[in-house]
Amino acid sequence: MADDTAPARRSLRAMLERAEAGVLLLGITPPRSSVSAEQAAQIAEVTLARLATVDLDGLILYDIDDESDRNPQERPFPYLPTMDPVSFHRDHLGGWERPAVIYRCVGKYTEPELADWLGEVDTDRVLSVFVGASSRDKGVRTGLTQAYTLRDRVRADLPLGAVAITERYTRSGDEHLRMLTKQDRGASFFITQVVYDVDATKSMLSDYFYTCAAKGVAPRPVIFTLSVCGSLKTLSFLHWLGVDVPRWLENALRFSEDPLTESYQQCIATARELSAFCRRLGVPFGFNVESVSIRKVEIEASVELAREVRELLNS
Repeated sequence: MADDTAPARRSLRAMLERAEAGVLLLGITPPRSSVSAEQAAQIAEVTLARLATVDLDGLILYDIDDESDRNPQERPFPYLPTMDPVSFHRDHLGGWERPAVIYRCVGKYTEPELADWLGEVDTDRVLSVFVGASSRDKGVRTGLTQAYTLRDRVRADLPLGAVAITERYTRSGDEHLRMLTKQDRGASFFITQVVYDVDATKSMLSDYFYTCAAKGVAPRPVIFTLSVCGSLKTLSFLHWLGVDVPRWLENALRFSEDPLTESYQQCIATARELSAFCRRLGVPFGFNVESVSIRKVEIEASVELAREVRELLNS
C-alpha cells in the first residue's frame, strides 16, 4: 500500500519540469476495442484497484499500432486493436486522480484529429509521448516532426516526452543524438523501451550525458521501462518487439523452472544498477513498470515489482 507517512513528493509534471529523480510510473494497455462498455468498466475497476496498492507518480496508457511492417515474423501474441487510450482514460479511469501519460502513435491520426485532441486535452491531468512510425516504409497520416510542430502551435503547455531505444543505439550508435534532436523539438523527458541489456543502456546514457555537457544543455529525465517475463512465449514476444535479451539471461530464463521469479530478480538488479549509475553520472531518472503479457500472474508480478522499485527509489 502507499505509505501515507512518507514525505509528499511534487506532482509528476513538477518532477519532470525540475528534472528530479525518482519518478515511478506503471504502464498499461487499454482493453481490446471489441469489448463492451460494461466489460471496459470492469477492466477499469480491476486496474484501479491494482494501482491503489502502489505509490505511483502516474500511469502510462499505451497507444497500440500494428507493427507487422517492422517485423514480418509471426507475432507470438496476435495483434488485436485496442481502445483509444484517450477514450479509455476519459470514460473509464475517472477514479484515477494522478496524472496519465498518454501515448500517441501520431502516424495513425490525421493532423486535424491530433489538433482536435490537443485542443481539448486537460494538461493538469495528462502528459503525452509522441511515437513515430514503426518503420521507414510505413505510410503515416502525420509524421513525427509534423506532430511536434502541431503541439507547439496548438498546445505548447502539454508536457511532452519521447521514446528512447537502447537497441537502436546498439545498431546505429546515434540514439543519444536522436534524443537530443527530440529534446530540441520540445521533449522534456524520455521513456525507454523495455530494458534487459543493462550495459548497452548505460553506454547510451553515458553518450547522452556527455553530449549534453558538450552542447551546454541539461539532460532531461530518462525513465527506464522494466517488464517481467514469465514464460517462453513472453520471451519470444520480447524478441518480436525488438528487445535485446543478453544470451546469458536468455539461457537463465529458458532453463529456469521459474522464469517469472528469475526475470523479476533481474529487473530488480537492473533497477539497482541503473539507479546507481544515474546518480553517479548526474542524469535524472525514474522507472516505468509494465507487463507485455496479459497473463494475470505476470500482471500481478509487475505490480509487486513496482512496489519494490518504489522502496528502492525512496532509499
